[in-house]
Amino acid sequence: MTARLSPQQLSEKHRPTLDRALETIRTRAYWSPHPEHPKAYGESAPADGLAAFQALRGTRFELDQPGTDGWTGGEVSPYGPALEIEYPHADPDVLLPAMRAGMAAWRDAGPETRALVCLEILARISARTHEFAHAVMHTSGQAFMMAFQAGGPHAQDRGLEAVAYAYAEQTRTPGAADWSKPQGKRDPLRLRKSFIAAPRGVSLLIGCNTFPTWNGYPGLFASLATGNAVLVKPHPRAVLPLAMTVRAAREALAEAGFDANLVALAVERPGEGIAASLALRPEVRIVDYTGSTAFGDWLETHARQAVVHTEKAGVNTVVVDSTDDYKGMLANLAFSLSLYSGQMCTTPQNLLIPRDGITTDAGEKSYDEVVADLAAAVDGLLGDDARANGLLGALVNPDVKARLEGAADFGDVALTSREITHPDFPEAVVRTPALVKADGARKVWEKSGESEGAGGGAEVPYLSECFGPVSFAVAVDSTRDALDLLRRTIREKGAMTVGAYTTSPETERALEEVCLEESAQLSLNLTGGVYVNQTAAFSDFHGTGGNPAANATLCDAAFVANRFRMVEVRRPE
Repeated sequence: MTARLSPQQLSEKHRPTLDRALETIRTRAYWSPHPEHPKAYGESAPADGLAAFQALRGTRFELDQPGTDGWTGGEVSPYGPALEIEYPHADPDVLLPAMRAGMAAWRDAGPETRALVCLEILARISARTHEFAHAVMHTSGQAFMMAFQAGGPHAQDRGLEAVAYAYAEQTRTPGAADWSKPQGKRDPLRLRKSFIAAPRGVSLLIGCNTFPTWNGYPGLFASLATGNAVLVKPHPRAVLPLAMTVRAAREALAEAGFDANLVALAVERPGEGIAASLALRPEVRIVDYTGSTAFGDWLETHARQAVVHTEKAGVNTVVVDSTDDYKGMLANLAFSLSLYSGQMCTTPQNLLIPRDGITTDAGEKSYDEVVADLAAAVDGLLGDDARANGLLGALVNPDVKARLEGAADFGDVALTSREITHPDFPEAVVRTPALVKADGARKVWEKSGESEGAGGGAEVPYLSECFGPVSFAVAVDSTRDALDLLRRTIREKGAMTVGAYTTSPETERALEEVCLEESAQLSLNLTGGVYVNQTAAFSDFHGTGGNPAANATLCDAAFVANRFRMVEVRRPE
Protein backbone atom coordinates (compact mmCIF):
# COMPACT_ATOMS: atom_id res chain seq x y z
CA MET A 1 0.00 0.00 0.00
CA THR A 2 1.34 3.40 -1.01
CA ALA A 3 1.46 6.06 1.66
CA ARG A 4 0.07 9.47 0.78
CA LEU A 5 1.08 10.89 4.16
CA SER A 6 4.84 10.60 4.59
CA PRO A 7 6.49 10.49 8.01
CA GLN A 8 7.93 13.93 7.29
CA GLN A 9 4.51 15.35 6.49
CA LEU A 10 3.07 13.84 9.65
CA SER A 11 5.91 15.25 11.72
CA GLU A 12 5.65 18.75 10.26
CA LYS A 13 1.91 18.77 10.81
CA HIS A 14 1.59 17.16 14.24
CA ARG A 15 4.90 17.06 16.12
CA PRO A 16 4.40 20.54 17.65
CA THR A 17 1.00 19.43 18.99
CA LEU A 18 2.51 16.26 20.45
CA ASP A 19 5.29 18.25 22.11
CA ARG A 20 2.79 20.68 23.63
CA ALA A 21 0.66 17.78 24.91
CA LEU A 22 3.72 16.15 26.49
CA GLU A 23 4.58 19.40 28.24
CA THR A 24 1.01 19.93 29.43
CA ILE A 25 0.60 16.51 31.06
CA ARG A 26 3.73 17.45 33.03
CA THR A 27 2.64 20.94 34.09
CA ARG A 28 -1.12 20.12 34.41
CA ALA A 29 -1.90 23.59 33.01
CA TYR A 30 -4.92 24.49 30.89
CA TRP A 31 -4.47 23.86 27.17
CA SER A 32 -6.54 22.55 24.30
CA PRO A 33 -5.85 22.52 20.56
CA HIS A 34 -9.52 21.83 19.88
CA PRO A 35 -11.79 24.91 19.95
CA GLU A 36 -14.87 24.77 22.20
CA HIS A 37 -16.88 27.39 20.32
CA PRO A 38 -18.89 26.33 17.24
CA LYS A 39 -17.95 29.51 15.35
CA ALA A 40 -14.25 28.59 15.46
CA TYR A 41 -14.80 25.96 12.75
CA GLY A 42 -15.76 28.36 9.98
CA GLU A 43 -18.87 30.16 8.84
CA SER A 44 -20.27 27.22 6.88
CA ALA A 45 -19.33 24.52 9.44
CA PRO A 46 -22.70 24.42 11.28
CA ALA A 47 -24.72 23.94 8.10
CA ASP A 48 -22.15 21.58 6.60
CA GLY A 49 -22.04 19.46 9.74
CA LEU A 50 -25.82 19.18 9.93
CA ALA A 51 -26.04 18.30 6.24
CA ALA A 52 -23.33 15.64 6.63
CA PHE A 53 -25.19 14.10 9.56
CA GLN A 54 -28.51 14.15 7.74
CA ALA A 55 -26.87 12.52 4.71
CA LEU A 56 -25.92 9.53 6.86
CA ARG A 57 -29.50 8.84 7.92
CA GLY A 58 -31.27 6.09 6.04
CA THR A 59 -28.05 4.73 4.53
CA ARG A 60 -25.65 1.82 4.84
CA PHE A 61 -22.48 2.82 6.65
CA GLU A 62 -19.83 1.25 4.44
CA LEU A 63 -16.44 0.46 5.98
CA ASP A 64 -15.03 -2.15 3.58
CA GLN A 65 -13.73 -4.26 6.45
CA PRO A 66 -13.22 -8.05 6.23
CA GLY A 67 -15.71 -10.55 7.59
CA THR A 68 -18.90 -8.60 6.91
CA ASP A 69 -21.68 -11.20 6.97
CA GLY A 70 -24.71 -8.92 7.02
CA TRP A 71 -26.07 -5.58 8.11
CA THR A 72 -27.66 -4.36 11.30
CA GLY A 73 -28.78 -1.18 13.02
CA GLY A 74 -31.76 0.30 14.79
CA GLU A 75 -30.69 3.48 16.61
CA VAL A 76 -33.53 5.77 17.62
CA SER A 77 -32.69 9.28 18.74
CA PRO A 78 -33.68 10.16 22.31
CA TYR A 79 -35.15 13.20 20.58
CA GLY A 80 -37.56 10.99 18.63
CA PRO A 81 -36.55 10.17 15.06
CA ALA A 82 -35.12 6.82 14.00
CA LEU A 83 -31.70 7.17 12.37
CA GLU A 84 -32.31 4.19 10.04
CA ILE A 85 -28.60 3.56 9.52
CA GLU A 86 -27.31 0.06 8.80
CA TYR A 87 -23.83 -0.99 9.87
CA PRO A 88 -21.71 -3.97 8.82
CA HIS A 89 -22.06 -7.00 11.05
CA ALA A 90 -18.73 -8.77 11.44
CA ASP A 91 -17.74 -12.42 11.64
CA PRO A 92 -15.00 -12.28 14.31
CA ASP A 93 -13.37 -15.44 12.96
CA VAL A 94 -12.56 -13.49 9.80
CA LEU A 95 -12.18 -9.98 11.15
CA LEU A 96 -9.85 -10.62 14.10
CA PRO A 97 -7.13 -12.42 12.08
CA ALA A 98 -7.27 -9.61 9.53
CA MET A 99 -6.78 -7.05 12.30
CA ARG A 100 -3.75 -8.90 13.65
CA ALA A 101 -2.16 -9.06 10.20
CA GLY A 102 -1.30 -5.38 10.20
CA MET A 103 0.13 -5.22 13.70
CA ALA A 104 3.75 -6.12 12.88
CA ALA A 105 4.22 -3.14 10.57
CA TRP A 106 2.38 -0.90 13.04
CA ARG A 107 4.65 -2.09 15.86
CA ASP A 108 7.79 -1.60 13.79
CA ALA A 109 6.78 1.96 12.91
CA GLY A 110 7.71 2.98 16.46
CA PRO A 111 6.11 5.18 19.11
CA GLU A 112 6.58 8.51 17.34
CA THR A 113 5.05 7.50 14.03
CA ARG A 114 2.15 5.83 15.80
CA ALA A 115 1.53 8.95 17.89
CA LEU A 116 1.61 11.19 14.82
CA VAL A 117 -0.84 8.98 12.92
CA CYS A 118 -3.15 9.08 15.96
CA LEU A 119 -2.96 12.86 15.90
CA GLU A 120 -3.86 12.81 12.22
CA ILE A 121 -6.95 10.76 13.07
CA LEU A 122 -7.90 13.25 15.78
CA ALA A 123 -7.34 16.18 13.41
CA ARG A 124 -9.74 14.65 10.90
CA ILE A 125 -12.33 14.09 13.61
CA SER A 126 -11.86 17.65 14.85
CA ALA A 127 -12.50 19.06 11.40
CA ARG A 128 -15.89 17.32 11.48
CA THR A 129 -16.82 18.36 15.01
CA HIS A 130 -20.20 19.77 13.98
CA GLU A 131 -21.14 16.50 12.30
CA PHE A 132 -19.99 14.52 15.34
CA ALA A 133 -22.00 16.82 17.60
CA HIS A 134 -25.24 15.89 15.86
CA ALA A 135 -24.31 12.20 15.96
CA VAL A 136 -23.62 12.38 19.70
CA MET A 137 -26.75 14.43 20.36
CA HIS A 138 -29.01 11.98 18.55
CA THR A 139 -27.59 8.87 20.17
CA SER A 140 -26.92 10.07 23.73
CA GLY A 141 -29.67 12.63 24.25
CA GLN A 142 -27.21 15.38 25.15
CA ALA A 143 -28.30 18.89 24.24
CA PHE A 144 -26.50 20.21 21.17
CA MET A 145 -23.95 22.44 22.90
CA MET A 146 -23.00 19.72 25.35
CA ALA A 147 -22.79 17.17 22.53
CA PHE A 148 -20.64 19.64 20.61
CA GLN A 149 -18.23 20.26 23.47
CA ALA A 150 -18.17 17.00 25.42
CA GLY A 151 -18.57 14.81 22.34
CA GLY A 152 -16.19 16.94 20.27
CA PRO A 153 -13.23 18.96 21.59
CA HIS A 154 -13.32 17.56 25.13
CA ALA A 155 -13.36 13.98 23.83
CA GLN A 156 -10.61 14.81 21.35
CA ASP A 157 -8.55 16.30 24.18
CA ARG A 158 -8.93 13.06 26.15
CA GLY A 159 -7.78 11.08 23.11
CA LEU A 160 -4.76 13.33 22.64
CA GLU A 161 -3.96 13.10 26.34
CA ALA A 162 -3.89 9.30 26.07
CA VAL A 163 -1.56 9.51 23.07
CA ALA A 164 0.80 11.77 25.01
CA TYR A 165 0.90 9.40 27.99
CA ALA A 166 1.40 6.43 25.67
CA TYR A 167 4.29 8.12 23.88
CA ALA A 168 5.92 9.18 27.15
CA GLU A 169 5.76 5.68 28.61
CA GLN A 170 7.06 3.96 25.48
CA THR A 171 10.00 6.35 25.13
CA ARG A 172 10.96 6.25 28.80
CA THR A 173 13.28 3.40 27.82
CA PRO A 174 15.79 4.11 25.01
CA GLY A 175 15.37 2.24 21.76
CA ALA A 176 18.92 0.92 21.91
CA ALA A 177 21.93 0.89 24.21
CA ASP A 178 25.57 -0.22 24.09
CA TRP A 179 26.39 -2.28 27.17
CA SER A 180 29.92 -2.85 28.38
CA LYS A 181 30.93 -4.71 31.55
CA PRO A 182 34.60 -4.46 32.61
CA GLN A 183 36.41 -7.80 33.10
CA GLY A 184 39.67 -6.66 34.67
CA LYS A 185 42.61 -7.61 32.45
CA ARG A 186 40.34 -9.31 29.96
CA ASP A 187 38.40 -7.51 27.28
CA PRO A 188 35.08 -6.17 28.55
CA LEU A 189 31.85 -7.96 27.77
CA ARG A 190 30.00 -5.98 25.12
CA LEU A 191 26.45 -6.24 23.95
CA ARG A 192 24.23 -4.17 21.69
CA LYS A 193 20.74 -4.12 23.21
CA SER A 194 17.51 -3.15 21.50
CA PHE A 195 14.30 -2.38 23.39
CA ILE A 196 11.03 -2.65 21.49
CA ALA A 197 7.60 -1.65 22.76
CA ALA A 198 5.62 -4.74 21.78
CA PRO A 199 1.81 -4.50 21.74
CA ARG A 200 -0.32 -7.02 23.60
CA GLY A 201 -2.75 -7.84 20.79
CA VAL A 202 -6.23 -6.78 19.81
CA SER A 203 -7.84 -4.21 22.09
CA LEU A 204 -11.61 -4.32 22.55
CA LEU A 205 -13.41 -1.05 23.24
CA ILE A 206 -16.92 -1.58 24.63
CA GLY A 207 -18.64 1.77 24.18
CA CYS A 208 -21.29 3.41 26.36
CA ASN A 209 -24.56 5.09 25.48
CA THR A 210 -24.18 8.41 27.26
CA PHE A 211 -20.67 9.53 26.27
CA PRO A 212 -19.59 7.35 23.35
CA THR A 213 -16.63 9.51 22.30
CA TRP A 214 -15.59 11.08 25.62
CA ASN A 215 -15.44 7.72 27.37
CA GLY A 216 -14.30 5.83 24.27
CA TYR A 217 -11.39 7.88 22.96
CA PRO A 218 -8.95 7.39 25.87
CA GLY A 219 -8.90 3.60 25.54
CA LEU A 220 -9.04 3.65 21.75
CA PHE A 221 -6.09 5.99 21.31
CA ALA A 222 -4.06 4.58 24.21
CA SER A 223 -4.23 1.13 22.63
CA LEU A 224 -3.62 2.31 19.08
CA ALA A 225 -0.67 4.50 20.08
CA THR A 226 0.95 1.56 21.88
CA GLY A 227 0.81 -0.63 18.77
CA ASN A 228 -2.39 -2.60 19.28
CA ALA A 229 -5.22 -3.08 16.84
CA VAL A 230 -8.56 -1.81 18.19
CA LEU A 231 -11.95 -3.45 17.73
CA VAL A 232 -14.71 -0.97 18.57
CA LYS A 233 -17.96 -2.49 19.90
CA PRO A 234 -20.38 0.44 20.34
CA HIS A 235 -23.42 0.47 22.57
CA PRO A 236 -26.35 -0.55 20.32
CA ARG A 237 -28.11 2.76 20.99
CA ALA A 238 -24.99 4.84 20.25
CA VAL A 239 -23.24 3.33 17.24
CA LEU A 240 -22.92 6.31 14.92
CA PRO A 241 -20.31 8.46 16.74
CA LEU A 242 -17.92 5.52 17.10
CA ALA A 243 -18.62 4.26 13.58
CA MET A 244 -17.64 7.69 12.26
CA THR A 245 -14.51 7.50 14.41
CA VAL A 246 -13.61 4.09 13.00
CA ARG A 247 -14.06 5.35 9.45
CA ALA A 248 -11.78 8.36 10.10
CA ALA A 249 -9.16 6.10 11.67
CA ARG A 250 -9.22 3.60 8.81
CA GLU A 251 -8.84 6.35 6.21
CA ALA A 252 -5.91 7.99 8.04
CA LEU A 253 -4.13 4.67 8.64
CA ALA A 254 -4.40 3.71 4.98
CA GLU A 255 -3.16 7.09 3.79
CA ALA A 256 -0.18 6.81 6.12
CA GLY A 257 0.73 3.43 4.59
CA PHE A 258 -0.66 1.13 7.29
CA ASP A 259 -3.35 -1.53 7.30
CA ALA A 260 -6.78 0.05 7.71
CA ASN A 261 -7.90 -3.05 9.59
CA LEU A 262 -5.91 -1.94 12.62
CA VAL A 263 -9.20 -0.27 13.60
CA ALA A 264 -12.51 -2.01 12.96
CA LEU A 265 -16.15 -1.93 14.03
CA ALA A 266 -18.23 -4.70 15.62
CA VAL A 267 -21.95 -3.89 15.76
CA GLU A 268 -24.36 -6.36 17.31
CA ARG A 269 -27.72 -7.51 16.05
CA PRO A 270 -30.70 -6.85 18.37
CA GLY A 271 -30.34 -8.99 21.47
CA GLU A 272 -27.11 -10.59 20.26
CA GLY A 273 -24.95 -9.35 23.14
CA ILE A 274 -21.54 -9.87 21.51
CA ALA A 275 -19.50 -7.95 24.09
CA ALA A 276 -19.11 -10.99 26.36
CA SER A 277 -18.07 -13.38 23.60
CA LEU A 278 -15.63 -10.89 22.07
CA ALA A 279 -14.09 -10.14 25.47
CA LEU A 280 -13.21 -13.83 25.90
CA ARG A 281 -11.59 -14.26 22.49
CA PRO A 282 -7.93 -15.28 22.79
CA GLU A 283 -6.94 -12.55 20.31
CA VAL A 284 -8.36 -9.90 22.63
CA ARG A 285 -5.67 -8.88 25.12
CA ILE A 286 -7.02 -5.50 26.29
CA VAL A 287 -10.59 -4.48 27.20
CA ASP A 288 -11.86 -0.95 27.86
CA TYR A 289 -15.39 -0.76 29.24
CA THR A 290 -17.81 1.86 30.58
CA GLY A 291 -21.17 0.73 31.89
CA SER A 292 -22.95 -1.24 34.57
CA THR A 293 -21.22 -2.67 37.61
CA ALA A 294 -22.61 -6.14 36.92
CA PHE A 295 -21.01 -6.50 33.50
CA GLY A 296 -17.87 -4.67 34.57
CA ASP A 297 -17.41 -7.14 37.41
CA TRP A 298 -18.05 -10.00 34.98
CA LEU A 299 -15.35 -8.73 32.63
CA GLU A 300 -12.83 -8.36 35.46
CA THR A 301 -13.57 -11.91 36.61
CA HIS A 302 -13.80 -13.77 33.31
CA ALA A 303 -11.69 -11.95 30.69
CA ARG A 304 -8.55 -13.27 32.32
CA GLN A 305 -6.50 -13.33 29.12
CA ALA A 306 -6.84 -9.55 28.87
CA VAL A 307 -5.93 -6.41 30.77
CA VAL A 308 -9.36 -5.04 31.69
CA HIS A 309 -10.06 -1.35 32.35
CA THR A 310 -13.53 -0.61 33.71
CA GLU A 311 -15.58 2.42 34.67
CA LYS A 312 -18.71 1.26 36.49
CA ALA A 313 -21.40 2.66 38.76
CA GLY A 314 -20.71 4.75 41.83
CA VAL A 315 -22.49 6.94 44.36
CA ASN A 316 -21.13 10.47 44.18
CA THR A 317 -21.46 12.46 47.38
CA VAL A 318 -21.35 16.12 48.41
CA VAL A 319 -20.79 17.00 52.07
CA VAL A 320 -22.43 20.33 53.02
CA ASP A 321 -20.87 21.52 56.27
CA SER A 322 -20.75 25.33 55.94
CA THR A 323 -20.12 27.98 53.30
CA ASP A 324 -19.09 31.59 52.96
CA ASP A 325 -20.98 31.88 49.63
CA TYR A 326 -24.42 30.40 50.14
CA LYS A 327 -25.89 31.77 46.92
CA GLY A 328 -22.88 30.58 44.92
CA MET A 329 -23.05 27.13 46.50
CA LEU A 330 -26.72 26.74 45.63
CA ALA A 331 -26.20 27.91 42.05
CA ASN A 332 -23.25 25.58 41.58
CA LEU A 333 -25.12 22.57 42.97
CA ALA A 334 -28.25 23.38 40.96
CA PHE A 335 -26.25 23.39 37.74
CA SER A 336 -24.41 20.18 38.67
CA LEU A 337 -27.69 18.36 39.37
CA SER A 338 -29.32 19.61 36.17
CA LEU A 339 -26.58 19.21 33.54
CA TYR A 340 -27.56 16.48 31.05
CA SER A 341 -30.38 15.47 33.39
CA GLY A 342 -27.90 13.98 35.84
CA GLN A 343 -26.93 11.29 33.29
CA MET A 344 -23.22 11.62 34.01
CA CYS A 345 -21.00 9.27 35.98
CA THR A 346 -19.77 12.36 37.85
CA THR A 347 -23.14 13.89 38.80
CA PRO A 348 -23.67 14.30 42.57
CA GLN A 349 -26.29 11.95 43.96
CA ASN A 350 -26.16 12.31 47.75
CA LEU A 351 -26.00 15.69 49.49
CA LEU A 352 -25.12 15.09 53.15
CA ILE A 353 -26.53 17.97 55.22
CA PRO A 354 -26.49 18.19 59.04
CA ARG A 355 -30.06 17.99 60.31
CA ASP A 356 -29.31 20.89 62.72
CA GLY A 357 -28.39 23.08 59.78
CA ILE A 358 -25.28 24.85 58.50
CA THR A 359 -23.48 28.17 58.98
CA THR A 360 -23.43 30.47 55.95
CA ASP A 361 -22.66 34.05 55.02
CA ALA A 362 -26.44 34.51 54.86
CA GLY A 363 -26.91 33.33 58.45
CA GLU A 364 -27.73 29.98 59.97
CA LYS A 365 -29.71 27.73 57.63
CA SER A 366 -31.67 24.71 58.80
CA TYR A 367 -31.68 21.43 56.90
CA ASP A 368 -35.17 22.19 55.58
CA GLU A 369 -34.12 25.69 54.50
CA VAL A 370 -31.07 24.37 52.63
CA VAL A 371 -33.20 21.79 50.83
CA ALA A 372 -35.92 24.31 49.99
CA ASP A 373 -33.39 26.88 48.79
CA LEU A 374 -31.64 24.31 46.60
CA ALA A 375 -34.98 23.27 45.11
CA ALA A 376 -35.71 26.93 44.41
CA ALA A 377 -32.27 27.35 42.79
CA VAL A 378 -32.96 24.42 40.46
CA ASP A 379 -36.40 25.82 39.63
CA GLY A 380 -34.87 29.23 38.95
CA LEU A 381 -32.17 27.76 36.73
CA LEU A 382 -34.67 25.72 34.71
CA GLY A 383 -37.64 28.08 34.84
CA ASP A 384 -37.19 29.14 31.23
CA ASP A 385 -37.96 26.19 28.96
CA ALA A 386 -35.45 27.17 26.29
CA ARG A 387 -32.67 27.37 28.85
CA ALA A 388 -33.86 24.12 30.43
CA ASN A 389 -33.76 22.25 27.12
CA GLY A 390 -30.24 23.51 26.53
CA LEU A 391 -29.04 22.18 29.90
CA LEU A 392 -31.08 19.01 30.34
CA GLY A 393 -31.03 17.33 26.97
CA ALA A 394 -33.26 14.27 26.70
CA LEU A 395 -33.52 11.19 28.90
CA VAL A 396 -31.34 8.56 27.28
CA ASN A 397 -33.49 5.49 27.89
CA PRO A 398 -36.76 4.30 29.50
CA ASP A 399 -34.97 3.03 32.62
CA VAL A 400 -33.90 6.56 33.55
CA LYS A 401 -37.46 7.79 33.06
CA ALA A 402 -38.83 4.99 35.22
CA ARG A 403 -36.43 5.81 38.09
CA LEU A 404 -37.42 9.47 37.90
CA GLU A 405 -41.14 8.66 37.89
CA GLY A 406 -40.60 6.43 40.92
CA ALA A 407 -38.83 9.11 42.96
CA ALA A 408 -41.71 9.32 45.43
CA ASP A 409 -41.08 5.68 46.36
CA PHE A 410 -37.70 6.72 47.76
CA GLY A 411 -39.03 9.27 50.25
CA ASP A 412 -40.46 12.77 50.65
CA VAL A 413 -39.97 14.64 47.35
CA ALA A 414 -38.69 18.14 48.01
CA LEU A 415 -38.41 19.02 44.32
CA THR A 416 -40.87 17.49 41.90
CA SER A 417 -39.77 16.81 38.35
CA ARG A 418 -41.72 18.51 35.60
CA GLU A 419 -42.09 17.73 31.93
CA ILE A 420 -40.67 20.11 29.34
CA THR A 421 -41.58 20.17 25.65
CA HIS A 422 -38.73 20.54 23.21
CA PRO A 423 -39.74 23.00 20.46
CA ASP A 424 -37.82 21.17 17.71
CA PHE A 425 -38.27 17.59 18.91
CA PRO A 426 -41.73 17.14 20.49
CA GLU A 427 -41.12 13.40 21.00
CA ALA A 428 -38.10 14.03 23.23
CA VAL A 429 -38.49 13.02 26.88
CA VAL A 430 -37.20 16.08 28.76
CA ARG A 431 -37.61 16.24 32.53
CA THR A 432 -36.27 18.47 35.29
CA PRO A 433 -34.50 16.83 38.27
CA ALA A 434 -36.16 15.50 41.40
CA LEU A 435 -34.74 15.99 44.90
CA VAL A 436 -35.73 13.51 47.61
CA LYS A 437 -35.32 13.95 51.37
CA ALA A 438 -33.68 11.03 53.13
CA ASP A 439 -32.75 10.00 56.65
CA GLY A 440 -29.02 9.63 57.05
CA ALA A 441 -29.02 8.70 60.73
CA ARG A 442 -26.21 6.33 61.56
CA LYS A 443 -28.62 3.60 62.68
CA VAL A 444 -30.29 3.66 59.27
CA TRP A 445 -27.21 3.04 57.15
CA GLU A 446 -25.52 0.81 59.70
CA LYS A 447 -28.63 -1.41 59.76
CA SER A 448 -28.60 -1.43 55.98
CA GLY A 449 -25.02 -2.64 56.01
CA GLU A 450 -25.86 -5.46 58.41
CA SER A 451 -28.66 -6.64 56.16
CA GLU A 452 -26.56 -6.87 52.98
CA GLY A 453 -26.42 -10.43 51.74
CA ALA A 454 -28.24 -11.72 54.83
CA GLY A 455 -31.79 -11.41 53.61
CA GLY A 456 -32.54 -9.11 56.52
CA GLY A 457 -33.92 -6.19 54.56
CA ALA A 458 -33.42 -3.91 51.58
CA GLU A 459 -30.66 -1.36 51.33
CA VAL A 460 -31.69 2.26 51.70
CA PRO A 461 -32.14 3.91 48.27
CA TYR A 462 -29.37 6.49 48.56
CA LEU A 463 -26.75 3.79 49.15
CA SER A 464 -27.11 2.52 45.58
CA GLU A 465 -26.55 4.41 42.35
CA CYS A 466 -29.74 5.98 41.04
CA PHE A 467 -28.51 6.97 37.60
CA GLY A 468 -30.30 9.98 36.18
CA PRO A 469 -31.98 13.14 37.53
CA VAL A 470 -32.79 11.88 41.04
CA SER A 471 -30.70 13.09 43.98
CA PHE A 472 -31.03 12.77 47.73
CA ALA A 473 -30.79 15.44 50.43
CA VAL A 474 -29.59 13.20 53.23
CA ALA A 475 -30.05 14.55 56.76
CA VAL A 476 -27.13 13.48 58.97
CA ASP A 477 -26.68 13.93 62.70
CA SER A 478 -23.37 15.76 62.36
CA THR A 479 -20.51 16.52 60.00
CA ARG A 480 -18.62 13.68 61.67
CA ASP A 481 -21.41 11.30 60.72
CA ALA A 482 -21.34 12.75 57.20
CA LEU A 483 -17.64 11.91 56.96
CA ASP A 484 -18.27 8.38 58.19
CA LEU A 485 -21.10 7.89 55.71
CA LEU A 486 -18.93 9.35 52.95
CA ARG A 487 -16.16 6.89 53.78
CA ARG A 488 -18.51 3.93 53.76
CA THR A 489 -20.12 5.01 50.50
CA ILE A 490 -16.80 5.36 48.68
CA ARG A 491 -15.42 2.13 50.08
CA GLU A 492 -18.45 -0.02 49.34
CA LYS A 493 -20.08 1.65 46.33
CA GLY A 494 -17.32 3.75 44.81
CA ALA A 495 -17.37 7.35 43.65
CA MET A 496 -16.10 9.12 40.57
CA THR A 497 -16.37 12.48 42.32
CA VAL A 498 -16.70 13.85 45.83
CA GLY A 499 -17.65 17.46 46.59
CA ALA A 500 -17.70 19.39 49.83
CA TYR A 501 -18.48 22.82 51.25
CA THR A 502 -16.86 23.93 54.47
CA THR A 503 -15.27 26.98 56.07
CA SER A 504 -13.54 24.84 58.68
CA PRO A 505 -9.86 24.01 58.12
CA GLU A 506 -10.25 20.98 60.38
CA THR A 507 -13.21 19.65 58.38
CA GLU A 508 -11.35 20.33 55.15
CA ARG A 509 -8.39 18.28 56.35
CA ALA A 510 -10.72 15.49 57.48
CA LEU A 511 -12.39 15.43 54.05
CA GLU A 512 -9.02 15.23 52.33
CA GLU A 513 -7.99 12.38 54.62
CA VAL A 514 -11.12 10.36 53.80
CA CYS A 515 -10.61 10.86 50.06
CA LEU A 516 -6.91 10.03 50.26
CA GLU A 517 -7.53 6.88 52.24
CA GLU A 518 -10.47 5.73 50.10
CA SER A 519 -8.99 7.01 46.81
CA ALA A 520 -11.58 9.46 45.52
CA GLN A 521 -11.25 12.75 43.64
CA LEU A 522 -12.31 15.72 45.80
CA SER A 523 -13.56 19.18 44.84
CA LEU A 524 -13.86 21.78 47.61
CA ASN A 525 -16.06 24.88 47.78
CA LEU A 526 -16.94 25.19 44.10
CA THR A 527 -19.15 28.26 43.73
CA GLY A 528 -18.24 29.63 40.29
CA GLY A 529 -18.07 28.29 36.75
CA VAL A 530 -16.31 25.01 37.56
CA TYR A 531 -18.53 22.10 38.59
CA VAL A 532 -17.89 18.84 40.41
CA ASN A 533 -19.11 16.81 37.43
CA GLN A 534 -16.67 18.34 34.94
CA THR A 535 -13.03 17.38 34.41
CA ALA A 536 -10.45 18.93 32.10
CA ALA A 537 -8.10 16.81 30.01
CA PHE A 538 -4.36 17.20 30.63
CA SER A 539 -5.05 18.51 34.13
CA ASP A 540 -7.82 16.61 35.94
CA PHE A 541 -7.84 12.87 36.54
CA HIS A 542 -11.20 11.24 35.82
CA GLY A 543 -11.68 8.68 38.56
CA THR A 544 -8.78 7.24 40.54
CA GLY A 545 -8.95 3.52 39.82
CA GLY A 546 -8.76 3.03 43.57
CA ASN A 547 -12.41 2.51 44.55
CA PRO A 548 -15.23 0.30 43.20
CA ALA A 549 -16.47 2.91 40.70
CA ALA A 550 -13.51 2.32 38.36
CA ASN A 551 -10.31 0.33 38.22
CA ALA A 552 -8.54 2.83 35.97
CA THR A 553 -7.96 6.56 35.69
CA LEU A 554 -8.43 8.75 32.64
CA CYS A 555 -5.64 9.35 32.13
CA ASP A 556 -2.41 8.44 33.87
CA ALA A 557 0.68 6.36 33.19
CA ALA A 558 -0.92 3.22 34.59
CA PHE A 559 -3.75 3.54 32.03
CA VAL A 560 -1.32 3.13 29.12
CA ALA A 561 1.74 1.28 30.46
CA ASN A 562 0.22 -2.21 30.56
CA ARG A 563 -0.98 -2.01 26.95
CA PHE A 564 2.54 -2.90 25.75
CA ARG A 565 5.53 -4.83 27.03
CA MET A 566 9.19 -4.00 26.56
CA VAL A 567 10.88 -6.81 24.63
CA GLU A 568 14.68 -6.84 24.64
CA VAL A 569 16.95 -8.19 21.90
CA ARG A 570 20.66 -8.65 22.80
CA ARG A 571 23.52 -9.15 20.35
CA PRO A 572 27.28 -9.24 20.81
CA GLU A 573 28.98 -6.17 19.42
